[in-house]
Amino acid sequence: MKRGLAFAVLLGIGVGLFSGAIVSLLTASSNRELYSHVPLIPLVSLYFFVVGRGRIFSEVKWDPVKGLPVLAVALGVYGLGRHLGGYVNEHDGLSLMMAGLFVWVLGAFLLSHGGAAFRQAVFPLLFLVFIIPIPTPVLDPFVRVLVLGSAEFSHLLFKLTGVPFHRDGVLFFLPGLTIEVAEQCSGIRSSTALVITAILAGKLFLERGWSKVVLVLSVFPVTMFKNAVRIVILTLLGAYVDPAFITGSWLHSSGGILFFGMALLLMLPVLWGLRKVEKGPGVKCACRVVRDPERVQHETLHG
Repeated sequence: MKRGLAFAVLLGIGVGLFSGAIVSLLTASSNRELYSHVPLIPLVSLYFFVVGRGRIFSEVKWDPVKGLPVLAVALGVYGLGRHLGGYVNEHDGLSLMMAGLFVWVLGAFLLSHGGAAFRQAVFPLLFLVFIIPIPTPVLDPFVRVLVLGSAEFSHLLFKLTGVPFHRDGVLFFLPGLTIEVAEQCSGIRSSTALVITAILAGKLFLERGWSKVVLVLSVFPVTMFKNAVRIVILTLLGAYVDPAFITGSWLHSSGGILFFGMALLLMLPVLWGLRKVEKGPGVKCACRVVRDPERVQHETLHG
């Protein structure tokens, strides 16, 4: 009880320190799609804490030796964020401050519950990293890779359709229509959502570390292919049906959820295949009990 109260107090202090960043992020999450997943992250983390509470809190102790230095690092990040507030853009400022809050939560848990409990709670604790907006130096290269990959998949799909087109980098020229695979087509929001989904699926359905990594990495080609399908469908509809499909249709502005669903369906065979590989070929076994008046003999038949 005292540990829980101490953790709650420390958590409240952290929320107070980083309240400006929290409010800004929650406000931005309702307006910017890139942040829309953030409010759900603490709820998912809390769920794993609740279902694993017996294991997590089976061995607890006060651990200021480990906890206080981590809290000090969080305070350092807070101070750095305050100092750099006027020198970095709003997005990167939020990334820095939310990183400080993340580190504060880790330190608060370490201090109040100790290293053994921390190791048991490592998944729900580290899952909170997704409250941190992806900083620009990390975000921009990912976006460029997704754009280039989406353009390559689009090129292949256009060739399969047989329509005449010419490509120049990320530009596609069709009769009467020019399409650019721009940053807005990168699917970075859906990629983030798919990565989070893949991590949760790996936690729930996979056992080995390598298979979880493969599942997460498969998100990127799936996202690129999904982007390409969307680009090609909208382009063909705009070129041969109505240009409004490109400029103002519901499918263009709000149809992302349909293609996100397609991406989830494409991830299912990957998850199924990894589960099969984890289980291995196995050994078929049938058991037969032969009853004898004097003894019971158990035979194992291997197939």
